[in-house]
This record gives sequence, structure tokens and C-alpha cells, in this order.
Amino acid sequence: MPHSLFISDLHLSANQPHGMAAFLRFIAEATAQDRPEFSQKTEALYILGDLFDYWAGDDDLEDAFNAGVTAALRSLAQQGIKVYLLRGNRDLLMGEALADACHATLLNDPVLIDLYGVPTLLSHGDMLCTHDAEYQRYRAQVHDADFQRQFLTKPLMERKAYIAGLRERSIAEKQSKDSAIMDVSNEAVAALLREYGYPRLIHGHTHRPGRHEHIVDGRTCERWVLSDWHQQGSVLRGDSRGISWETAAGLASANE
Repeated sequence: MPHSLFISDLHLSANQPHGMAAFLRFIAEATAQDRPEFSQKTEALYILGDLFDYWAGDDDLEDAFNAGVTAALRSLAQQGIKVYLLRGNRDLLMGEALADACHATLLNDPVLIDLYGVPTLLSHGDMLCTHDAEYQRYRAQVHDADFQRQFLTKPLMERKAYIAGLRERSIAEKQSKDSAIMDVSNEAVAALLREYGYPRLIHGHTHRPGRHEHIVDGRTCERWVLSDWHQQGSVLRGDSRGISWETAAGLASANE
């Protein structure tokens, strides 16, 4: 049966080889010639942000690790599987050069698609964490086009050092925050669903996989949250029958 796959929050990094091993095994399964029931009917792969643990700019494409990631995604496209990339908070600076290297299409956040007849809204999900006012102020700053242009004029190594500092501060700050503050707010979810005509919603970012139902203006809307790939990586499959979970077998194998 034709289907599409959804993943997010892989946080791929040369410092975390198990994550890359899981990703490469996942790609291999998606293109395996002896798995026609999987590969030949997979129409699209949607990566909903944080493919990379960080992305300092498309001028880092020649890095050996990054080139391995782009080559893996390119292999999917060469098998006829459409690849879509949505920027996350860790890889906000992904640009068209990266997309071209992957033979992928960059998506806006959020984006509404027709998923086998069901209107489905895709987002990284961090825009919905409105209880965390400090993070939303930071998010507004880094999404500013002028800020991004100025940042990208800095040398690559300076950008990487700046991002590393941000990550260290973020880790420290999370330890003192109530976990509920870092989750999505029901009010933000309802507002987004209302704005886009009460669709199904799929997002990542929070690392709290699950299915939720929201009653918005008397309408029931599904919200599916993708997992990260550090421990229990999973894949969401969408087809004409609906949505279901698939285990990222590659992650389990890489951790054995």
C-alpha cells in the first residue's frame, strides 16, 4: 500500500555514532531491493526538524559527516522516494544548497498537506511551546531574517562555537525548568488547528511521542507527536487507512 513516513529529532552528530548508524540502517531498509513491500510503496519521507544536532550553515556541506547524511537522503530520492525537510530549532539554518545536495524539498513551518485524502498539518512543534516565554523570545530572535543574514556572514568556526555555547546554556536551563513548561500549550495547539481549518497535526520537538485528541470549536482533531531517536526512535507511517507507528529498527540494532 502506498504510504509516507514521518520522522524528526534525529539530532545527527559525528559525536553520536549510534544515531548515524540507526539513520543509515533506516535508509538502507527504505531502499532495500529485497523489501518490495516497504521500499517500492514508500512515496515520501518527511523529516520534521532537527535532522542535525546543529547546522551552522550550508557552507558546511563539505564536512565528511554532513556529506554522509546528504548522500543517504540523496539515495532515497534516486529510488523515487520524495524527501521533504522541515527546519527545526537545531537546524534552523538549513538552506536550498543543503536541500539540493539531498535532492530534497524544504518546507515552511507549518505546512498543510493532503495525506491520502486527510488534511494534515506538519510542524517542528517548537512554536507551540508558548508557556516557555524565555524560549519564545529566543525563537523570535533567531527566526528574524536580518539576524540570520548577519549570523551567516561570520566565519563558520565562529558560528559553530556560538552554537555550542547556546547548547550548553540550553542544557543548564532545562534542568531548572518545569517539564510542563517545555511541552506544547493546548491554547497554542487549538489556535493553530483553528487557523488551518481543523486538520490532523503531526509534529516533533518535545520528545514526547504519542497520539492526542483536541476538541476545538466542537471538532475533534488528532495530534501525533514524533519521538526523538536517542533512545526509542520511531517512525510514523501514514496511508489511506490512517496513521500508525513503526519502530526504527535501525536504532535498536545500533544500540545492541
